Amino acid sequence: MPVAIITGASKGLGRALAEALAARGWDLVLDARTAPALRETAEWLAAHGTRVTALPGDVTDAGHREALVAAARRLGGLDLLVNNASALGAEPLVRLEKLSLEGLRRALEVNVVAALGLVQEALPLLRASGSGTVIAVSSDAAAEAYETWGGYGASKAALEHLAAVLGEEEPGLRVWAVDPGDMATDLYAAAVPDDGDPRPEPVTVVPAFLRLLDERPANGRYGAPALLEPR
Repeated sequence: MPVAIITGASKGLGRALAEALAARGWDLVLDARTAPALRETAEWLAAHGTRVTALPGDVTDAGHREALVAAARRLGGLDLLVNNASALGAEPLVRLEKLSLEGLRRALEVNVVAALGLVQEALPLLRASGSGTVIAVSSDAAAEAYETWGGYGASKAALEHLAAVLGEEEPGLRVWAVDPGDMATDLYAAAVPDDGDPRPEPVTVVPAFLRLLDERPANGRYGAPALLEPR
């Protein structure tokens, strides 16, 4: 069975994607900082009959990243790495004049440095897979200038650039930066708590990710809305 590591998998997009892969028979290594929520997710996914390893921890911890890859190795290898864990830098978001440098460092550490660290740790297994794939979950804020989204957007722009370079350096892999679009997630609620406009649930964008895995297009940046359009 194919094996995937998904970070930030206890809820939101990470959980929705994990459930879709479990339904397809994938074995999973899941990460999140909140142990009870991650445990509940793992128990729910195990009902599909797939093997699920849940490791609570922080992706900025090198030892935790090593443990995630070691768990995948015990399951037989690694075919897909989804860097989904994210930090905003400020909750709620603030203008750059008020963004703490510590908050910016946290966003860069989680969204960029830790993501690259996990890729580096996982590369031997991904190269050996024959269909090794890296997905960097990005944001529209990486490409567009939105007030108060400067720190988060800068970190996602950096993540996208790393993904683009990785795709050039590792032609045997598929490397995609994916903007899932607006979703009703805890992350968005923390970013803009006063925004009560309805947004689609994360499960609605999962078919975009599955389309990428099925069709395996060229390395690059993809937006979920375009991938969800009729073929």
